[in-house]
Amino acid sequence: MRSNRRIVPAFVAAVVALMLVAPLAESAETLPAAKAGTIGQPTGRIAFVRDKDIWVMNADGQNQDKICAAGNADGRPSWSPDGKRVMFTRSGTVELKGPDFMGGVHKVYDLFIASLDSAYANKDYWWRRATNDLGSRDPDWVSPDKVVFYKDINANDANAVTPNYQICTIEPEGGGFKPLRKDWANPGEQFMIAPSMNANGDIVCEYFEKVQRLGLAVIPAGRYMMPLDSIAERAKLNAGLVAPAWSPDGKWIAYINNKMDDGGLYIATPDLKQKYLVTKAPVGTYLYPIRPSFSPDSKWLTFSTQDGSIWIIDITGSGARRLTGPGMDSSPAWSKQ
Repeated sequence: MRSNRRIVPAFVAAVVALMLVAPLAESAETLPAAKAGTIGQPTGRIAFVRDKDIWVMNADGQNQDKICAAGNADGRPSWSPDGKRVMFTRSGTVELKGPDFMGGVHKVYDLFIASLDSAYANKDYWWRRATNDLGSRDPDWVSPDKVVFYKDINANDANAVTPNYQICTIEPEGGGFKPLRKDWANPGEQFMIAPSMNANGDIVCEYFEKVQRLGLAVIPAGRYMMPLDSIAERAKLNAGLVAPAWSPDGKWIAYINNKMDDGGLYIATPDLKQKYLVTKAPVGTYLYPIRPSFSPDSKWLTFSTQDGSIWIIDITGSGARRLTGPGMDSSPAWSKQ
């Protein structure tokens, strides 16, 4: 095993957000109220990571409860459609020292499920493992019987030189594992991560070529075997955009723009052609490059900043509220009801 085995995931996990305090670019328009429709008060609950544990709170920041004392939660969680469970990623490390002194330390991941019923019965150390392969992360619980995520197929191979990231789906109980693409065993130097899927099966994700992040691409349902070069061309049109998330109504994709001139939290139409600024980062901090999350009615967004705060804001850029922090909080995910 070579010491550079995890150059790519280290690059992916690095904080790529920039200080987003430059004046707004002229092209960064906010969504007109007429297009947004009626916006009421936010409802539902928000799960988030606090000091590596999983917590939940109301949409107004009240009633904050720890539901899983994981100790190593890593990345944004995702709610079950019925609002009774939360799936999340836990991370660890593996160290290898080969006979020729080659090797190194790399991070490994798996998916777990916490139950709110167990937590409220004072069992916040209870969780159930959903994957057991050391490579699965970043779940998006799409429907009662489907979770989309991405996985390093090579995570269990001690002598693998490079990772093989693939978008996959599983059933929440852990069965039905299925890679998105049929050519998953021959990845080459192109791969996709951070998937979000809408109710129709369309996927938006980040696209990489070697260690270069090209941008965001939307892959329609039924066209998962689209040539990789075609997906790459789509991604190049959206360079600098990361952390995508579908809205529940399928009308919007939220994402983080890392460019200095017009960086911030944005929403876009499903074809990524019409883009609207929601907010820039508060002065003096950064936007976390972890996908934001829509409220159940698709009218509000929650996101986190590098000072350990969690915020909500409506899709027109109004009503911004800091719910927690500064502190140790990150990676908020809104419930689906």
